[in-house]
Amino acid sequence: MTSSEKAQQVVMPKLGLTMTEATILEWRRGEGEQVEAGETLLIIETEKVTLEIEAPTSGVLHILVPEGETVPVLEPIAVLASTKPLSVATPPAAEISMAGGTPGDHEARVATHESSISHQPPRSAHRASPKARALARTLGIPLEALAGTGPRGMIVVTDVQAVAAAKPGIRATPIARRLAAQGDLELATVTGTGPGGRIMRQDIERARERTPGEPAPDAEPPVSIKPLSGLRAVIAERLSSSWQERPHVTLTTEADATNLVSARQQAIAELEQKVSYDAFLVALVARALTEHPYVNARLTEAGIEELRQVNVGVAVDTERGLLVPVVHDAPDKSLIEIQQTLRDLSGRALGGRSLPDDLTGGTFTITNLGMYEIDGFTPIINPPESAVLGVGRILAKPVAAGREVVVRDMLTLSLSFDHRLIDGAPAARFLQRVKQLVERPFSLALLPAERV
Repeated sequence: MTSSEKAQQVVMPKLGLTMTEATILEWRRGEGEQVEAGETLLIIETEKVTLEIEAPTSGVLHILVPEGETVPVLEPIAVLASTKPLSVATPPAAEISMAGGTPGDHEARVATHESSISHQPPRSAHRASPKARALARTLGIPLEALAGTGPRGMIVVTDVQAVAAAKPGIRATPIARRLAAQGDLELATVTGTGPGGRIMRQDIERARERTPGEPAPDAEPPVSIKPLSGLRAVIAERLSSSWQERPHVTLTTEADATNLVSARQQAIAELEQKVSYDAFLVALVARALTEHPYVNARLTEAGIEELRQVNVGVAVDTERGLLVPVVHDAPDKSLIEIQQTLRDLSGRALGGRSLPDDLTGGTFTITNLGMYEIDGFTPIINPPESAVLGVGRILAKPVAAGREVVVRDMLTLSLSFDHRLIDGAPAARFLQRVKQLVERPFSLALLPAERV
């Protein structure tokens, strides 16, 4: 941006092929503040993830869309001007950069907003660094409760940490803290219903519905209605479409997981860090998909496409709903690399911070319900994939070993597949190979992969 008073529009970015709109959760800078290129300008929430958006250039911020509004992609949400007094007239089209869009469709809206943005009050009278503002929002601490010790009285991270240290013991999810801060709700007044008394999103929503001074109810109301929106609506639409379009067939088998349990224990001892069963499952399923490429496929208008990349998704139960982060190029990763990737992916998913690439590109999905003491179930295919593997719990059972009865760690595997693409016998061969790898996990390292 030069001194010729050019202005650049900031539009709602399009971050994925299926993204149509997003909600502005927070402006990190207030109206009329100077913004530097590359710094975090705002936080948006799509149907699946929460993302930080950087400023495309430097300039003075003039906000067109306030926090809490949902905006279609490529619509203007702000203007970055070279000087604070922004002209009422719309800048010439040649002087406006759309940062991902074109000016023609948006000139009328920009002109309407520019006539009043110079009169809008700042978002907050309390000056705070972006990191301090973000930390205060996460911890549910209003800026009004902070005294700034930074330059010219600016609130810095240490100021927020000092106040947070004085109020220990309140456990809440990041989303719950954000909602409480937005609604000026003290977390200390909310009763948590999550594990260990942790305050969840629904606890904040119930607390905000009560009138001031009204005590928390002793029991849940007989009927609770939640709107089918956001991620829940996306899940409902995708799975309904999958069930209606794909003729699902589910095959079930039982594998002896005694060696898998032993292999995991040895891996933990050798690597001196946690290695999950999911990491082993991703590795062995990736091997089986390499050997049986007809399962690593999808149906297109041109026909059945066998995909070269093997990207294994692992379903994660989050507070917002079911997400499927994807381990890309899984056969090329070692066990420890898969474990580290899963840790990062699941951490971002649980915190509502998944990146667009985290949730796209999957070619096969694993859904594990073993931790809930589930044995077998019929998983629904995650479109546009052709199959999904359901994994139950590992349970010690008496089984026949020749003429003797021994106790072994048994595991139930359920494969749902799209019968349009895969016949029963090929699907059975794939599941049989998965079973063999579960029973002989060390063959992952000893035997080369072979395509069938």
